[in-house]
Amino acid sequence: MKRILGMGNALVDILIRLENDGILEILGLPKGSMQLVEADRSQQVLEALKGYKRSLSAGGSAANTIHGLAKLGAPVGYIGVIGEDELGGSFVMDMINAGVEPHMIHSIRETGRAVGLITPDSERTFATFLGAAIELMSDHLNSEVFKKYDYFHIEGYLVQNHKLIERAVMLAKENNLMVSLDLSSYNIVEANLEFLQEIIRKYVDIVFANEEEARAFTGLEPYNAVVEISKKCKIAVVKTGPKGSLIQSKDELTEIEAIQVTPVDTTGAGDLYAAGFLYGHSRGMNLKDCGDIGALMAGNVIEVMGSKMTDTQWGKIFRHLEVKENIS
Repeated sequence: MKRILGMGNALVDILIRLENDGILEILGLPKGSMQLVEADRSQQVLEALKGYKRSLSAGGSAANTIHGLAKLGAPVGYIGVIGEDELGGSFVMDMINAGVEPHMIHSIRETGRAVGLITPDSERTFATFLGAAIELMSDHLNSEVFKKYDYFHIEGYLVQNHKLIERAVMLAKENNLMVSLDLSSYNIVEANLEFLQEIIRKYVDIVFANEEEARAFTGLEPYNAVVEISKKCKIAVVKTGPKGSLIQSKDELTEIEAIQVTPVDTTGAGDLYAAGFLYGHSRGMNLKDCGDIGALMAGNVIEVMGSKMTDTQWGKIFRHLEVKENIS
């Protein structure tokens, strides 16, 4: 079975449900964005919402994707930086318990955290303190780790470190890995557009984007955006929320329907879509089946708070996969 390596910001998610969008305006956080903040700003947001219920879980975009792949049974590894603290320890144990091989770097800084604010429409807005995660540098990467894998998945949140991304994708290609990139956030795309376009054209095989990220990258709406992105890579995926997703490879467009769910929190939906898609692709499935598994994963995770699914959700997923494999 193909092995998949992920790299990202190793964070602990602190998720808080809001009563209305107005609180985001008061806090100065653009809805749907991921804002990088310092420790004191992160604490300020938490203090302003200290009366609200919150949940904690290991997170970070690529970590969510790799964790999901591990739960599906794929052999996976993960590169990230954590602090030598309780949060860092719990992050690693969560990954190991799921079946992930950790390639972690340890720092004296505290483990990063992402405060995720969930509005009534299930949209999420993040104020992220990277902490130790920001110390992930190009010098931490070596060819020996990449040689063990067949796929390399990167979260777009790392793109601001151009040197790190360039080193990572070059090592991946030198070792014949297929590279996938999740654009992660529209404001990250806007701030790094020229660099992203060059890196994708030279090194990336699969690009994942939601509507806002695709628009930031191309200036176009989903159907035209997925075509434009596919000109720079082998496979382009544009996720369109409850409408499903679009997959473009060469001249072939595949439309995927979203599954019917009762949304609670969209945190992790894109990450788990990528997990399902990469699981299918690494097993040689066609693009329709890859997209269907992605939609299945995304649909189930938005029925729970946070990016980790319950045994009930996983049971639904495994039953669906058994039926699909029996049909195939």
